[in-house]
Amino acid sequence: MIEFRYDRAEDVGAALGLLTPGAKYLAGGTNLVDLMRETIEAPPALIDVSALSTQIEEQPDGGLRIGAGVKNTTLAADPLVRARYPLLSRSILAGASAQIRNMASVGGNILQRTRCYYFYDGAARCNKRVPGSGCDAIDGFNRIHAIVGASPDCVATHPSDMCVALAALDADVELEGPGGSRTIKLTDLHRLPGGRPDIETELQPEELITAVRLPPLSFAPQSTYRKVRDRASYAFALVSVAAIVDLDGAIIRDVRLALGGVAHKPWRAFAAEAALTGQTASTEAFRAAAESELRDAAPLRDNGFKIELAKRTIVAVLEELTGEAA
Repeated sequence: MIEFRYDRAEDVGAALGLLTPGAKYLAGGTNLVDLMRETIEAPPALIDVSALSTQIEEQPDGGLRIGAGVKNTTLAADPLVRARYPLLSRSILAGASAQIRNMASVGGNILQRTRCYYFYDGAARCNKRVPGSGCDAIDGFNRIHAIVGASPDCVATHPSDMCVALAALDADVELEGPGGSRTIKLTDLHRLPGGRPDIETELQPEELITAVRLPPLSFAPQSTYRKVRDRASYAFALVSVAAIVDLDGAIIRDVRLALGGVAHKPWRAFAAEAALTGQTASTEAFRAAAESELRDAAPLRDNGFKIELAKRTIVAVLEELTGEAA
């Protein structure tokens, strides 16, 4: 049995004050409790922040501020989210089960840890779990692992569907810590593994996510999220695509693309976006953009299929969004 202290924070200030070395913030617990059960995590204390930051607020500029404590189910069902940012609602509904979505929080979803088999296997070498021990996934069963942004120390992928949509939406993440408040782009929050895969985000040790802000993208209603997986439900993405397209006739005026299931973090497809902007919407243009994005992909023994799968999924999603223009 793992012994730990439990405290329930009444506000953000109290949560920061309760944090002691090694302690963890607890919201829905859908990832952290699993990790504790598997003895991957053993925090000496848990600070319950589930009652904090639970509002979805429309901003004066037309954007949304989403509290970190908002449940995934609540966010996916919110009328403003469904109308203005449908890809976000679809990404959440594509993830996990209804029971997990009912418990999981926005902040916890952002900070969930990798679901790599070797990370969960205490007998395996894993640099994320034990820095410097090695990575058994590289020469092991690596069908679900990364094809871009990986390193010799880690080839795990980020598991979140929601974060892929947030990356495409240019979301900002609000943080509170002992040093005060700050905001960071969702695309900058998660780190690529490099030589320290155990350091997964740019958060400081005592910082707490308090909210996510979505900008007022006028063309965000023209968006979608597609997830390709081994079975129709309760499976992590082999490849997923979040896409937003703004057309001027048949010309792509603006486009946002992000990929899931391919990297250690939600992968914003900046190269594909640059290749598409100003182009006439066509299958040929979509394929060329996908090729440019995956040009430097480095597959492992078992996951080379992901490269072509990602390209085809990008093309299919863009064809869906552009309709007759494709």
